[in-house]
Amino acid sequence: MSVVLGDHLGIHAHNDTERAVANSLAAVKMGVRQIQGTLNGVGERCGNANLITLIPTLMFKKDYADRFEVGVSKEALAKLTQFSRSFDELLNRAPDRHAPYVGAAAFATKAGIHASAILKDPKTYEHVSPDLVGNRRYVLVSDQVGKSNLVSQLKMLGIEADPSDRRLDGLLREVKEREALGYAYEAADAFFSLLATRLLGKVPKFFDVKSFRVMVERRYNAVDELVTIFEAVVKIVIDGEEHMSVAEGNGPVNALDIALRKDLGKYQSEIENLVLMDFKVRILKWRHGGHHACSDREHG
Repeated sequence: MSVVLGDHLGIHAHNDTERAVANSLAAVKMGVRQIQGTLNGVGERCGNANLITLIPTLMFKKDYADRFEVGVSKEALAKLTQFSRSFDELLNRAPDRHAPYVGAAAFATKAGIHASAILKDPKTYEHVSPDLVGNRRYVLVSDQVGKSNLVSQLKMLGIEADPSDRRLDGLLREVKEREALGYAYEAADAFFSLLATRLLGKVPKFFDVKSFRVMVERRYNAVDELVTIFEAVVKIVIDGEEHMSVAEGNGPVNALDIALRKDLGKYQSEIENLVLMDFKVRILKWRHGGHHACSDREHG
């Protein structure tokens, strides 16, 4: 009879019952020294053991950290969130907001008392510091946020606001009304920052977009090739004067971008070096399990 020692064994766990990570960790406790897994847990059926979750758990949790060397440096681990999200970008899928360690919601809170405790002592609600895995703390702006939390969130975004400023009440109202319409600011700091600075009177108004329209036309060209044409029409008002621009692009976003920048009147010279670098059109998932990819052809 021969005995196979644990350090000669590995585990290859699938996530069919949501236990791939737990089973892998249990195997390590029993002596296994090799874990097979995948980035973000991708794999056949329900996926494989998620290395993005396993690595920091082995490094931070006492049962493992005191006993084992993982071979990952703290500097490398600080890039974990970026690494995980970049992998999802390659797959053209939205990152899991609720993924442990690296998800946008992993270190987020919006309930008033929780947010207040986080601001006083993060350890009251955080099992590890988010910066250790390259993530960040979010005190979310939502219909549950109070004025003190709102001021704290604005401060984190570099926006100074007086708690007695009555315009903050208007900002809270605006957030609640927009959330009721389906807007979400929980992972859209730049969008919320722009909304806040506008309502607090910190953004000058250079022009108004009066209307815009995007048309997608499928037709045969002069050489009898079936082509898709994207055309945008934008009307803006500058100092009471209306400007209308029409442009074609290689996608609806590109067409809108070209049309809007075509004639900004006296501000035209200010945007000569302004470039649309990147945008992402996500895959939409339908109720019955199908997929529909809606995409501009341009990217970058």
